[in-house]
Amino acid sequence: MAQDKFDIKSLDLVFNRMVKTIDESKHDIFTISEQSRRSFEEMKLELDDIRHKIKNIIEENDLLEERSKHARQYLAEVSRNFNSYTEEQVRVAYEEANKIQIRHSVVQAEEKTLRERRDDLERRMRSLLDTIEKADHLVNQVNVVLNYLTYDLKHVGPALENAKLKESFSIKIIEATEEERKRISREIHDGPAQMLANVLLRTDLINRTYDEKGVEKALEEILSLKGMVRDALHEVRRIIYDLRPMALDDLGIVPTLKKYLHSVEEYNPSTKVHFSSIGEAIRLKTNYEVAVFRLVQECVNNAMKHGQATEILVTFIWKKDHVVMSIKDNGTGFNPEESKEGSFGIIGMRERVELLSGKMELNSAPQQGTVVLVTIPLDKKK
Repeated sequence: MAQDKFDIKSLDLVFNRMVKTIDESKHDIFTISEQSRRSFEEMKLELDDIRHKIKNIIEENDLLEERSKHARQYLAEVSRNFNSYTEEQVRVAYEEANKIQIRHSVVQAEEKTLRERRDDLERRMRSLLDTIEKADHLVNQVNVVLNYLTYDLKHVGPALENAKLKESFSIKIIEATEEERKRISREIHDGPAQMLANVLLRTDLINRTYDEKGVEKALEEILSLKGMVRDALHEVRRIIYDLRPMALDDLGIVPTLKKYLHSVEEYNPSTKVHFSSIGEAIRLKTNYEVAVFRLVQECVNNAMKHGQATEILVTFIWKKDHVVMSIKDNGTGFNPEESKEGSFGIIGMRERVELLSGKMELNSAPQQGTVVLVTIPLDKKK
């Protein structure tokens, strides 16, 4: 027995060291990602400045070409009528033509250098984006491993006998959680974070506009900036709503779904979403209402994202002891027998339905749309 305790203690020590090492590696990867993002934003500012300079250089180059053309014409006239001009006039004509030619050569060289710098920056920015994407993916994978080790194997000694039974279930839950975190992270990065980054860029532009064009143009930029901040706030509220619609607690499943599907249609004007509720809707337990909402949300998202549906019909039929949900779309459809590797959407939906003691039927075929039919027994709110 003493030997068993010693072994478990040693195993815990090794385990804790391993978790610490993985956590430190995750921090290092995150640091690389953040440094890459900062470098990307700095390069973006420099690229904007270079593009502005290239534009000015091109305008100056065009002007110099025009001046050079006139100078050559005047020089040709002087050469043809050499005796009609004084020595001073001839000298000035030659010097002016030579000065314009030299400046033209300098401007062309500057333009070439700026274009090369621009192309180099664009290549480096593409490389940084690739690094950021890989770092984010790696952090996501490390999170899966770290969470699994932390939550499921920390007390490996007492739970050793049940480890194999719990492994698949735990990994699936953690992967689903991390995938959701990744989705939310991507939404924040592509939405509010990007908008706020643009706000920072626009503040620099406002300073430049004020210096170059005056107060009125700067005020126009400020008004535009105000609109960007308002859009960012709207995106943040939408993401919060997607995490958990608070209307569920106050209004129930039917009004909340109406509001949600209406907002889906607003954000996706190319897709028409119809909702109908037949029979007398009742309030359910909180966990039931959340699960039902997520089921509909998953079906609608799949219809738009994977099926490219232009019309979605969501129908609830309330019976005495159960509710039937139908989500039908006119999308591209698919073969349910051919599951894609790494895709757990349908599996997750079925497990969610099973947790509610319900049944789920899925009918689909390529180019025939998809119909999801879910029957859930009513467990009324107590």
